[in-house]
Amino acid sequence: MPYPLESKIVIAVSASALFDLSESDAVFKAQGEETYREWMRDKTEERLEPGNAFWFVKRFLSLNRDYPEGQGPAEVVLLSRNDPEAGIRVFRSIRDYGLGIVRAAFLDGRSPYPYISAFGASLFLSANAADVREAVDAGLPAGQIVSSGFGEDEEGELRVAFDFDGVIADDEAEKLYRSSGSLGEFTQSELRNAGRPLDPGPMKDFFAKLAALQLHQREKDPGASTAVRTAIITARNAPAHERVINSLQNWGIFIDEVFFLGGIEKRRILEVFKPHLFFDDQESHLEGALPVAACVHVPFGIANLVKNPR
Repeated sequence: MPYPLESKIVIAVSASALFDLSESDAVFKAQGEETYREWMRDKTEERLEPGNAFWFVKRFLSLNRDYPEGQGPAEVVLLSRNDPEAGIRVFRSIRDYGLGIVRAAFLDGRSPYPYISAFGASLFLSANAADVREAVDAGLPAGQIVSSGFGEDEEGELRVAFDFDGVIADDEAEKLYRSSGSLGEFTQSELRNAGRPLDPGPMKDFFAKLAALQLHQREKDPGASTAVRTAIITARNAPAHERVINSLQNWGIFIDEVFFLGGIEKRRILEVFKPHLFFDDQESHLEGALPVAACVHVPFGIANLVKNPR
């Protein structure tokens, strides 16, 4: 019987996001592929240090703790540009840290993005900006993880925060705001269209699955604290907030926490919420958050056209 990936929340992660491969990358760039392969073979027994996505992946996989083996909701697949020989060190490090990752693709330099859909992944995390850009351009849910955030904490829950426009929803509203240059015109347009849901953005499916798992846990045991918390942290404010809420209702998504900041620095909320991941499509919004969260840049939409023309 095939393994039931469709019943799980699948995340694909690159080796460079899961572990710190800066030293090996430096060897590759300075001395070439053959020296790099030999260097990796010599280092097989040395455990790799955690990378930017490590603590999120560890907490995400902890969602399987109270389920029989193979029946938990969380699945992580490794998609790596490394060759299979280098993969030996990567998998030994995975085993040493006790991470429940058993599926992988080692592609010997090729971009991993074509395999995101093959593994049924709702998210691809990578430290490689070019790989992420290719994936997003292909309509796939990918983000570049640019900071590590914090390590272990005592609360035991998985916390994930999302910007809204250009992340959960498409960037229709952002396009209007940039084309008009007027906050008033943007606000009036959002009032006129408050009842019309926005189209989904690249992270809508991942967000929806986490929110559904959170709701399921609450319904299963109403008195217990959930293992998952999700939040939307957006620069929108009233009255433009209505379209956010109506879009979520139209999609059938339940969420507890939404923050409409109206230009207040997002770091203020992130320092309290303490997410294991925070997604935003604008790098300027991530700069202040880098020390307090594992930040993920989603290079989608008009906010990324000037810097990265398509």
